[in-house]
Amino acid sequence: MSEITGKIKLIRDTQAVSASFNKKEFVVETSEQYPQFIQLELHQDKCDIIDAYQVGQEVVCGINIRGKEWQSPLGETKYFNTIICWKIQPLNK
Repeated sequence: MSEITGKIKLIRDTQAVSASFNKKEFVVETSEQYPQFIQLELHQDKCDIIDAYQVGQEVVCGINIRGKEWQSPLGETKYFNTIICWKIQPLNK
């Protein structure tokens, strides 16, 4: 299991990508020496788990990293990564 810990920087509205697929994006700012702004996605029935949290709150997010290969019409191959969040918990200090 992988995790990202940080402060919620931004929460976007739920997007209906298709008639059968919804996602919600949010950004977590890490607290390293050089903070990173990591965009995470919530999918389907997990979209509402962030509703219990607010911008500025420190959280621990359980994540899965997904990768996709895509071939353009011109034959060029590109690769994309998505970080999918499946669990959010408040950070216990």
